[in-house]
Amino acid sequence: MKESLLSAISGIYRFIAYNFVFYFDSELTHEIALSVGEFCSKNRWLIAPFAFWLKPRNSKLTQVISGITFKGPVGLAAGFDYRVNLPRLLPYLGFGSGTVGTFTDRPYEGNTRPRLGRLIKSKALLVNKGFKNDGIDFAVRKLLIDDFELPVGLSIGKTNIAEVCTQELAIADIESAFKKAECSPANFNYYELNISCPNLNVDVSFYPPKNLEELLSSIDNLNLSRPVFVKMPIEKSDSEILEMLRVIVKHKIVGVILGNLARDRNNPALIKEEVDKAGKGNFSGMPTQKRSDEVIKLAYENFGEKLIVVGCGGIFTPEDAYRKIRNGASFVQMIAGLIFNGPLLPAQINFGLARLLKKDGFNHISEAIGADTKKGKISDL
Repeated sequence: MKESLLSAISGIYRFIAYNFVFYFDSELTHEIALSVGEFCSKNRWLIAPFAFWLKPRNSKLTQVISGITFKGPVGLAAGFDYRVNLPRLLPYLGFGSGTVGTFTDRPYEGNTRPRLGRLIKSKALLVNKGFKNDGIDFAVRKLLIDDFELPVGLSIGKTNIAEVCTQELAIADIESAFKKAECSPANFNYYELNISCPNLNVDVSFYPPKNLEELLSSIDNLNLSRPVFVKMPIEKSDSEILEMLRVIVKHKIVGVILGNLARDRNNPALIKEEVDKAGKGNFSGMPTQKRSDEVIKLAYENFGEKLIVVGCGGIFTPEDAYRKIRNGASFVQMIAGLIFNGPLLPAQINFGLARLLKKDGFNHISEAIGADTKKGKISDL
């Protein structure tokens, strides 16, 4: 009943969005959403009536992962809340976790506009923000609030400025951001190390195993107090992904997030007419779905005994989330699904997952993780 009602509300949202909201500038709409979200967070009486219904509270979906209790398996991915406006609101929408950022050591005003766009028929977002953010100092100040009800992740990446132009300088820049976060009393639960943003202006890559080894060794030496997940690319070949994972498992990394944006403008999920009109940038949403599913399965099959796998990319329905979980994801993250299907989608997914688990005879979500994948043979190290 509740899932059906949420689906009906989602249908109303889609009608309004597709016929009205989607004609507004994408970046303006994003900024309004962040402002409205922060207002609701500070005036929670507005959303309190929905708490009992929408907050994750199903014990079958609760997990303890790397010492952190996740009351629901749906997280907000890095990239949306780059101003730390939403952590207090997210549980009221059904989220079980949320990542803020990506933040960098120094502020960056963002790439040249337009930085966001929508490919409506393709169910894709065009992203070219390039780590637009107010800097790590701003982030830790806003994370001083001590009443977050869900695990909050802090995403950190390389400052997207011309001065940070070499491997050595990029590592030093990332180290500095982590040190500032560690030295602060900020309230967050885990780190995400974002090495896979395709919209940066300086050609410094951590994909080659040697470069990745150097970066992760430097992170190891910081002896961080919170678990670290690495945000991975999805548009590398299987062999390249496996090479990166072989490096990652040698370091103090608890898991990987698979994955980031799609770059291929010939992706079969994209409508050519929309791509031809699109500006500079790369794609989230439906164009990432298939490859995300594949690399989740690849990572879990080869390193499921060593790494927690987080699924991200093209989640629009409970079935999409469940497929990633059965492929090997312990939990999932989303952004595009919220834009196209509405802010109640996380709650809708929670109800849908409970239904799907029951249908397949699982008593707990942990039993479904990797059900369609042979786990953890540990690819040759």
